[in-house]
Amino acid sequence: MKAEQTDSRRLTGANLYWDRPSAILDVLISGSPMPIIRAWESAAEKWLDAVGYAEEKTCFRVFEGGASLLISAPIDVLYSMCELNELAWASALAACDMGELPDPVEEIPRLTRLFDEERNYALLALQAAALEHGVPFLWDDDEVSLGYGSTARLWQPDGLPSPEELDWSLFKTIPLALVTGTNGKSTTVRMAASIMTAAGYNAGLTSTDFIRVGERVIDRGDYSGTGGARMLMRQPDVEMAVLEVARGGLLRRGLGVVHADVAVVTNVAADHLGEYGINSVPELIPAKLIVQRALDRNAPLVLNADDEGLAEYAGKLDQRITWFSLDPKNPYLKHSLDQGGTVCYLEEGWLTAAEGNNRRRVAPVREIPAAKNGIVRYNLRNALAAMCVAISLGIDDAAIRQGLAAFRGDEHDNPGRGNWFEHRVDGGLVRILVDFAHNEHGMKALAEAVGQVPAERVMLLIGQAGDRSDQDIIALLEAGCRTLPDQLLVAELPGYERGREPFAVPELIRREAIRLGIPAGAIEIFPTPRDATASALSRARPGDLLILLALTQRSEALSLVHEYMESGDKNHG
Repeated sequence: MKAEQTDSRRLTGANLYWDRPSAILDVLISGSPMPIIRAWESAAEKWLDAVGYAEEKTCFRVFEGGASLLISAPIDVLYSMCELNELAWASALAACDMGELPDPVEEIPRLTRLFDEERNYALLALQAAALEHGVPFLWDDDEVSLGYGSTARLWQPDGLPSPEELDWSLFKTIPLALVTGTNGKSTTVRMAASIMTAAGYNAGLTSTDFIRVGERVIDRGDYSGTGGARMLMRQPDVEMAVLEVARGGLLRRGLGVVHADVAVVTNVAADHLGEYGINSVPELIPAKLIVQRALDRNAPLVLNADDEGLAEYAGKLDQRITWFSLDPKNPYLKHSLDQGGTVCYLEEGWLTAAEGNNRRRVAPVREIPAAKNGIVRYNLRNALAAMCVAISLGIDDAAIRQGLAAFRGDEHDNPGRGNWFEHRVDGGLVRILVDFAHNEHGMKALAEAVGQVPAERVMLLIGQAGDRSDQDIIALLEAGCRTLPDQLLVAELPGYERGREPFAVPELIRREAIRLGIPAGAIEIFPTPRDATASALSRARPGDLLILLALTQRSEALSLVHEYMESGDKNHG
């Protein structure tokens, strides 16, 4: 048997395993994992007892080829608990004759000193009092806060007040929604924020692109994790919020907030498999459903009834569920309505809401720009999910209709996600789609949409990061080939090789494309997405459809599209 540690980190909030903040180790184990896991459990108990934390608990999750090993911890000593967990693992290796036993004479004083230096009784007292008073409590290494929005107040961790000093009635919460899923998270979040704005709230959102309150962009970058949640909820002008919650952040740190009023899972499909011990879609489903841990039992969990795996798994949940579907006859909707539940669906060109025997039309598809008159069906799903959020938060139908109509789905509202452009060249149209589709599930949905767009010639720009498996890259390509590309432009993603040799991914795509029947002469490889975009635009002619999958260098791709459209009518053919 072989065993090695691959990662050691803090889980600062509710997570895949339980609601407890924890120190977690990810380990690889060849052979039967239980002997070394049992040795780790025994060692962890001894080290915990030695430093005065015998009341903390352990748990583990076995996955193919390894395990995750957790020790719960108070939030003030998570770094020290990571050290303890690593010592327990080293002790387990020694017990299985795979390493040297750590010397307790040396390690116990060191470990005790670490816990003593990190311990913060004032932080734990404030956390307990916030829980008792039902007040939002957020913490990190630099700041601790009570309350959301205009009532938020911040302190340094080494300068915290005692609970007795505070007027707890001053700290309030605000309506809060969480959105996760494999595809559609960002769009659903932005649609929901548009509805909140239409309802008269100063809406805040976090996403993989930026963090924003109203029209004020606080910062750009990936804020789909715990740090983005804290930053947004501490903004004094945020009145209602919706957080994009990505898989990576959930598995790396856990939830960034303790409570939410509604949570959404848009779908669950193969993406990023093999990371954090998640190796299959059935394993990914409960990882996405970590968001449920932020909900009270009666707070709605919004689920996609068209996602068979997700819908089937929901039968294991003891949670109030609000379903959405493109099919008004979906059996999960019917069952929910029979039980007096709330559902949203597409029927006769309208987004419709129903509860029991009461049905009402809320928003016509023709007034939802991001749906392109129903052609972009995945954005209808996203709109239904956003509508479920709004209904759960008590927003009226008029604001839902207005908010969905105001969300144009263009590069300003939703950069790089379903951005359509039309440019007249020599009396004909060149149609351009810039999109973020980066996995098989998303690419299939995109192919379904573009299949309804007239085109004499299709150019597809595609690329992928090197940390995806060959199987995932091939599946993306196969889904992309559903667009029936006449020319395939394959881009290397500089900086995203992630362990592969330069151009290894483009060469893999080229070989597989030829196997799938695309002529070798119709395939070109480019050093960057920008170069591929420039080439596609330079050769565009009337009747063309350019599908630009902008996984990186998105702003550069959009800038090139604008330069092309501003160039006037030219014959590029």
